[in-house]
Amino acid sequence: MTEARAGMLLVATPALLDPNFADTVVLLLDVDDNGALGVVLNRPSGVPVGDVLADWGEVVAEPGVLFHGGPVSTEGALAVGLLRDSDDAPVGFREVFGQLGIVDLDTPVELVDGSLSGMRIFAGYAGWGAEQLVGEIEEGSWYVVPAQPRDVFRGDPDDLWRDVLRRQPGELAWHSTRPVDPDLN
Repeated sequence: MTEARAGMLLVATPALLDPNFADTVVLLLDVDDNGALGVVLNRPSGVPVGDVLADWGEVVAEPGVLFHGGPVSTEGALAVGLLRDSDDAPVGFREVFGQLGIVDLDTPVELVDGSLSGMRIFAGYAGWGAEQLVGEIEEGSWYVVPAQPRDVFRGDPDDLWRDVLRRQPGELAWHSTRPVDPDLN
């Protein structure tokens, strides 16, 4: 089992039936002794970012909509951005891993805009209490795999779950073609 830490992906296994997380890919943004926080990468909404956060509408990556980040604090927004240059982190940017980080949406857009090669805004987030995520991983609800920055900013996130599994080594890649109900195979 790979350790769950910031910058890793949680890929829902077929055993995870919770409708908030079935067939999701979650980017972990923070993991410590108190718990974990992440955002669901493959649940776009139909709401354009510009309708909710007008200043940020031109900055976000296509498809330019808010994403359902998870069931916690759905009235709030959290932004993830990718730096163009690792030596040019703007005010309001906190590194998560590599050039990927969290963008403070209270920062004036003009201080951030030219520094990012991609940005996505999530309504809500996924959160776990201390040891809760470890328990879910041990019970087989999540595969823990490395993230790639392009996972966050895909124009079409519908096939993200399968594509992330497909690139994994060994037998884990086989799960990318597994039917929802193996008994029907």
